[in-house]
Amino acid sequence: MALTFELDPAFDRPLHDGITALWADVTDAGGAVGFVPPANPDEIRPELLKHLAAIAEGRTRLLVGYDADGSVAATAFLARTTHRLMTHWVLLHTVMIHPRLQGRGLGRELMAAAADAARATDGIEAIRLTCRGGTGADRFYASCGYREVGRVPGAIRVAPGDDRDDITMLLPLYPAPCAAGPGAP
Repeated sequence: MALTFELDPAFDRPLHDGITALWADVTDAGGAVGFVPPANPDEIRPELLKHLAAIAEGRTRLLVGYDADGSVAATAFLARTTHRLMTHWVLLHTVMIHPRLQGRGLGRELMAAAADAARATDGIEAIRLTCRGGTGADRFYASCGYREVGRVPGAIRVAPGDDRDDITMLLPLYPAPCAAGPGAP
């Protein structure tokens, strides 16, 4: 089964409800997407509205993966940085695959589609993302070509006594001109 990806879909009630339901299902399955189980759609909706405001302002793009039935099965948000010295990369966040579809290679499809979307965006040379330590997400992202470039120990408090590292990872979208230095072939 493959997903059908759409970048910048028209946002309507079914898409809103589909993303909210996906976010709740991923949270309840233990996914590190900003909440802890049990998911509360009333807490998720305001976060989604923040994403929608950024989309409306042109600061964020939405990538949606649909399953064969046309249901929302995956998402990734690509946020442009606003700092004038960092406009050459995007921040990838709220990366989700429905739990019933995990383990089938669809996460890799989503990551490849996100990289394609970033490459198609003028001036973007890299993707940054952060992930919660202790979930294995860093190993998954590394297998997709990302490399760890920073880590803040204990920065994420999942629950009292359960602090996790905040891991920053980077995917350069194009090879560096020549990183070998002077005299390199």
